[in-house]
Amino acid sequence: MTTATIEPAVEHAVTPEHILQIGSGFWASKTLLSAVELGVFSELAQHPATASELRERLQLHERSATDFFDALVALGLLDRVDGRYTNTPATELFLDRAKPSYLGGLLEMFNARLYGFWGSLTEGLRTGLPQNEIKSGGNFFATLYADPEKLRGFMHAMTGLSLGAAQAIANKFPWQRYQTFADLGTAEGGLPVQIALAHAHVTGIGFDLPTVRPVFEDYVASFGLSDRLEFRDGDFFNDPLPRVDVLTMGHVLHDWSAAEKRHLIARAYDALEPGGALIVYESIIDDERRANVFGLLMSLNMLIESPEGADYTGAECSQWLREAGFRRAYVEHLAGPDSMVVGVK
Repeated sequence: MTTATIEPAVEHAVTPEHILQIGSGFWASKTLLSAVELGVFSELAQHPATASELRERLQLHERSATDFFDALVALGLLDRVDGRYTNTPATELFLDRAKPSYLGGLLEMFNARLYGFWGSLTEGLRTGLPQNEIKSGGNFFATLYADPEKLRGFMHAMTGLSLGAAQAIANKFPWQRYQTFADLGTAEGGLPVQIALAHAHVTGIGFDLPTVRPVFEDYVASFGLSDRLEFRDGDFFNDPLPRVDVLTMGHVLHDWSAAEKRHLIARAYDALEPGGALIVYESIIDDERRANVFGLLMSLNMLIESPEGADYTGAECSQWLREAGFRRAYVEHLAGPDSMVVGVK
């Protein structure tokens, strides 16, 4: 009589799936970015289409068009019903160029610029130097600010990207205690508009470089808020900051070195009224540096884009606030990867 050998069960098989998914992640990314570039979502926002109809409208070669469309379905970016492709609710809202909620301008910038520059991440990690236009003597932001239409599109895309965080700040911060605020580096004015819409007693200032004025004023006027929100020209490193109850900085501090971050926080402290508050918000890295993938990758993006910029944890920012003199600092999650760090003077 023979006895069969029983192999122990493997409860948690180790597979390479996760590694391969991340390693090939650029396939999915470029598929989305090319779809935005080609206008797939804007075409389908007009009406659904079969593969052949959509291919004709986009002037694509027949070889891989259906694979391209079906890859977008598999990625959850398109739906297909009875052979006709449609947008998902998210792509219909955010990736149709005809809608005010369009944030594809940011993805267009990712496609035209950052996709290529991220190919030099290894070099950046070895040298600590930016890998964008600076390498060839150019400056993306100087070029952007010199072109009014490109600037307007970019800033509108940034508004869409930050809308969830802006609405959360309007709802979570105790605005009933304050009367005035100023948003430093305001861009189009997405945050001031959300605060003003939610709190009729508050008046605010959008503070940014002079070329931003018409973009801000047009956006604010579209909400009927020109009587409560005004624009003020300025450089937040060198010009006097508005003296208000609350100052906000969104996606600003990560552009700069640690010393420059501390300097901006100190300037904000000095400008605030007694009892005032500073709100710093962006993709704050979790203190354990394990959970906020977007925040950590954003910090790598600052290596690509800036000489000394980096993202930071809530604990680090809270410490900078206390060093500047704020008597209390706390961190609160907003939406998605974004959180705010609040300092009370």
